[in-house]
Amino acid sequence: MRHWLRLVGVASPGARVLERDGVQAVVVPAAPERAVVNSVLYEDAEALAAAYDEVAAAYAEIGAAWTVWVPSADDRARDLLGAAGHVLDAAPEIMSVDLREGVERPSADALEDWTADGDVSQVGPLNDRSYAFGADSFTRALAGLPPDELTTYVARAGSAPVGCLIIVDHERNADVEMVAVVPEARGSGIAGKLLAHALCDAAERGLETSTLIATKMGRPVYERLGYRAFGTLEMWELRSRADRST
Repeated sequence: MRHWLRLVGVASPGARVLERDGVQAVVVPAAPERAVVNSVLYEDAEALAAAYDEVAAAYAEIGAAWTVWVPSADDRARDLLGAAGHVLDAAPEIMSVDLREGVERPSADALEDWTADGDVSQVGPLNDRSYAFGADSFTRALAGLPPDELTTYVARAGSAPVGCLIIVDHERNADVEMVAVVPEARGSGIAGKLLAHALCDAAERGLETSTLIATKMGRPVYERLGYRAFGTLEMWELRSRADRST
């Protein structure tokens, strides 16, 4: 997650990454309403407490909603954030799979049309269409992603892109990000088949594991591919003043 969010923080227009003694804050002014990209990761609660005021000021400067990803056992961080006005927004699961145990590649006709050399500029629009935010937040936030540092998978129906995901190789791990299937194409297993291809390709590149953060809707898809949960990350969000006043 650190590596992926750092890529966003470097590539997104006007964005920056704050690194403070074990705390990483990605500040994305192109999409201040999307806390999932305006995200903070930390190594321990004491470091988070020490950096909190500076981090909060950086997000306040752009009027952003922002989130801190908290391991579910970290009561100290939870108390700190609750006192500062953050609220628990979600608690997705951390999942992983050992690629050395083997992943079965889908049959050649399992997907109508797919590529591992997809246009990364399609990832933002596909995620915006797939999730009911009613905005082009991801299109704005992900503009400028470096295609040579990612592997972008896109599935098409006819000539239209209908699903996508990104694989980020880092330290022999394949990090899965930005999985999306547009509503009208759901129900045919596009996400699972596309990810199965991606995992087989990752294993062929010599990667040993794959990790992702799963929603409740996504978990069954990932479990069928061999992923197993080993904890949760709570998303403690602080909304912008404008959002909190409505």
